[in-house]
Amino acid sequence: MLRRKFLTAGLAATAVAMSVVNSSVRAQGYQPVPELRHEVIPPPPPGRAMIWRPGHWRWNGGQYVWVPGAHIPVAPGYSRWVHGHWADRGGRWVWVEPHWQ
Repeated sequence: MLRRKFLTAGLAATAVAMSVVNSSVRAQGYQPVPELRHEVIPPPPPGRAMIWRPGHWRWNGGQYVWVPGAHIPVAPGYSRWVHGHWADRGGRWVWVEPHWQ
């Protein structure tokens, strides 16, 4: 009987905590980033000095909007492409822009 009360109290506390977290996330306007969409890279690239930039989700007007992938030119003098990505920075989702290094 006592075990059941502790279990019930624990579940209730967890439910309250989750609703507070979810309400807080919604109140701040942050939502988890959706899963990436599967894209088929169209062959061949339109030029020799082109790479594929994969599609990604962009935050726009209170919602995530899919930006499809595209071939982009290689930047002269750079050797490595860093894909843009969403990162959790202290509980806030931020977009890290794609860039050359």
